Amino acid sequence: MAKPGPKSKPKPPAPSARCEMPKFRIVVDVGHTPDSYGALSARNDPEFGFNFRLGTLITAKLRDQGFAATRLLVTDGKARPSLFKRVSAANDGRADLLLSIHHDSVPDKLLETWEFDGAMSYFSDRFSGYSLFVSERNSHFATSLLLARMIGRQLKEQGLHYASQYTLPVMGRYRRQLLDKDLGVYRYDGLVVLSRTRSAAVLLEAGSIINRDEEMAMNSLERQEMIAGAVAAAMGEFCVRR
Repeated sequence: MAKPGPKSKPKPPAPSARCEMPKFRIVVDVGHTPDSYGALSARNDPEFGFNFRLGTLITAKLRDQGFAATRLLVTDGKARPSLFKRVSAANDGRADLLLSIHHDSVPDKLLETWEFDGAMSYFSDRFSGYSLFVSERNSHFATSLLLARMIGRQLKEQGLHYASQYTLPVMGRYRRQLLDKDLGVYRYDGLVVLSRTRSAAVLLEAGSIINRDEEMAMNSLERQEMIAGAVAAAMGEFCVRR
């Protein structure tokens, strides 16, 4: 009789293949932290605040729709350590889906200066729109891509357009492969929250806050409700198809 080997550490249960609304565990990740707040808007407001407001509204919409297990994830600390905190929280909580909420800017070389509220500020009105990102390194890439397309379709039906600049050489190291030229879904393999999460994962850049007009729109409850409603509708469609 063979000698038994060392006991292996039990693996956490895999994300559910089915989608039962009350039990489906969605983690809505508020991008960045109060200490590492992401981009500054054209009017010098930190991205984290935009992410928190929209993430809170999306969480509420999903719960109202019947996704009772949805939770809002807010982390603290500096940028890179906080990324691994997000992944650990989602994986330890056996999330079925991670949706990371962000708001967009542009590379520094594309910024222009203007004066706002008596101070020199930075803006770029050249680009606008939402964008969606998935990672091919995620073990649920096909599911992530399916959901990203559903969200993109719902946003498009609301009259919103996606940010097309990620395909341009001017984006430098931020240039990405466009996976869906109709709905604005990009491939971003290296993002920690997408590649290391054991569930399906999608990152939503809801709009450009460095664009002066779009920043004002993103600050409005009307636009926030529109985006949150689109995400909830996409999740409802996704659950039915599962």
